[in-house]
Amino acid sequence: MTDTIDRAELASEPASAASDAPAANAARNRTALALLLSAVFVVFLNETMMGVALPRIQESLHIDATKGQWLTTAFALTMAVVIPVTGWLMQRLNTRPVFTVAMSSFVLGTLVAALSPTFEMLVAGRVIQAIGTAIMMPLMMTTVMTIVAEDQRGRVMGRVSIVMSVAPAVGPIVSGALIQVLPWQGLFWVMLPIGLTMLAIGVRRVPNVSETRKVPLDTLSVILSALAFSALVFGLSQIGAAAVGEAAVQPWIPVVVGAAVLAVFVWRQLVLQRTDSALLDLRTFLSRDFAVSVAMMTAAMVALFGAFIVLPQFARYTLGLDPLWVGAMLLPGGLLMGLAGPTVGKLYDRFGPRPLVIPGSIGLAAAMWTFAFGLGEGSSWVVLLGAHIVLMLSLAFLFTPAFSASLGSLAPQLYSHGSATIATLQQVAGAAGTAIFVALYATGVAGTGDANPDLPSAAAAAAGSHLAFLAGGILSLAVVALALFVRKPVTGHQQ
Repeated sequence: MTDTIDRAELASEPASAASDAPAANAARNRTALALLLSAVFVVFLNETMMGVALPRIQESLHIDATKGQWLTTAFALTMAVVIPVTGWLMQRLNTRPVFTVAMSSFVLGTLVAALSPTFEMLVAGRVIQAIGTAIMMPLMMTTVMTIVAEDQRGRVMGRVSIVMSVAPAVGPIVSGALIQVLPWQGLFWVMLPIGLTMLAIGVRRVPNVSETRKVPLDTLSVILSALAFSALVFGLSQIGAAAVGEAAVQPWIPVVVGAAVLAVFVWRQLVLQRTDSALLDLRTFLSRDFAVSVAMMTAAMVALFGAFIVLPQFARYTLGLDPLWVGAMLLPGGLLMGLAGPTVGKLYDRFGPRPLVIPGSIGLAAAMWTFAFGLGEGSSWVVLLGAHIVLMLSLAFLFTPAFSASLGSLAPQLYSHGSATIATLQQVAGAAGTAIFVALYATGVAGTGDANPDLPSAAAAAAGSHLAFLAGGILSLAVVALALFVRKPVTGHQQ
């Protein structure tokens, strides 16, 4: 993977390494990016293997979709709680120690999940995995912004998108193949040696490319952040359970509590950022380009995560496809998204984001409305395949420009906070998308009078999928509207 990083794309260097020889800096930067990209590929592969396997896990553990969603919701909840701390962590520690903490957590969680005899222990393993995953993505994005020259960031982000799209493309088919011949625990036994290998290599080879400074950790901010985001995600998760009368608490209660605590958290950060001691510096939102791009990405993520949780249910129960074929059907779209990444990055560097995100948002809307009205009982798998390809190609045109435009508009000292903010909002959006789509899916299934929601009939699964994707289609219109206002920042500072 090192050879894929062009020397010209790594011209910019951190201030702490200004005295190093240029050739040594370029080699160090290539090594850092290659290892971080490889690690992100591993954690993304793990995260996306769960979707196709979820129906089989539900059948094995005798749970329904509303309970099964906790395997993704708990993962997202943990990410949302941990990610705000990564802004502080990446300022306080250097690149290698942060990498070591992240991969160690991922490996430990994978081992716990592999040994799990019960659903509760499996969820615990996913939570520990999520801690490592939460650290890894902001670490990679901050490193890219630190060592890559401004005029080359689109190109490098395009190559980052290869990793971020190929892993989700390969994950479902790998998961489907493994589920055919192994119990679900086998998914984690396969990932364990891969994670251990990445940890061993990283401890020795990941270079320190960041500049650290002593930043105080505000304990109250950490507590407020954990309470706010966990309450919000928990409340959202209860929407699905409430749809079938199994909610532990009325969803609006934790949502209101979470929103109130979040307001206090925001106030606390506004006070602390005056002395540069905020856990999550919200001055990132003073950049108009950052705010608009992040809003568009967040709306797209709600629709995307929701679609990813419902599509396997539809393919499994309405089309009657085995997990292997579900994964195979999702493979072409992900691979095409990865192949499009470098081209999109080059186009961004040349033309800016707007000529890319506008057609990308329109493609997203077209895919969502096709899912809503083009799929049903008796539908051909070809329609699902085609719509999924359009969806993934559209996301390639959305995410690479949005990442580059949002972070590129910030001052360098805000890169880690910008990365942490984006990652936090993505996880909350993912939890919201999962919860809302599952709730609508469960409502649609229940509305048919199906007596067995754990194994719904083809008609019931089709009705639930239609209701969920209808919400995705409506949300996609907001993405189109926001795309009209995305622009490329003129310089690398706040606008």
